[in-house]
Amino acid sequence: MTDTATSSGRLVSVTLDEASIAKISREVDHERQVAIFDLLEQNSFAPVGADGGEFSLRLSMVSNRLVLQIFRADGVPVTTHILSLTPFRRIIRDYYLVCDSYYEAIKVSTPNQIEAIDMGRRGLHDEGAEILRDKLAGKIAIDKLTARRLFTLIAGLHWKG
Repeated sequence: MTDTATSSGRLVSVTLDEASIAKISREVDHERQVAIFDLLEQNSFAPVGADGGEFSLRLSMVSNRLVLQIFRADGVPVTTHILSLTPFRRIIRDYYLVCDSYYEAIKVSTPNQIEAIDMGRRGLHDEGAEILRDKLAGKIAIDKLTARRLFTLIAGLHWKG
């Protein structure tokens, strides 16, 4: 998989199952909204076996598993993938610990301290995105930016507060 968009497929809609969303902080909700906006602005998303085009994605949690339901833009079902969250547990926990530190640091820390925490946050974010790309290999081709934004949404679904 490449780090840039090269597929002929793209997401035009992303929805999160309302029943899967835990009560989250204002900051986490903002990150989720920005991730969806950015994801729809620029992404590379090609389900294996589908001949490119525009897709809609619905993310949900069922029995502690991530469910990715993929549809054509016109609503025709394409496929559903169910992923175990076990490979993501540590990275999501660490990611939110660092995010909490970051949000607190913004209030009282120096710019250098905030930047150091943010670098750690970005590193964990990249690690989560790579895990996602690995788990989707052979199922959905996505680029690095798409994986990062999807990881943000997955972390938001998984977050229990």
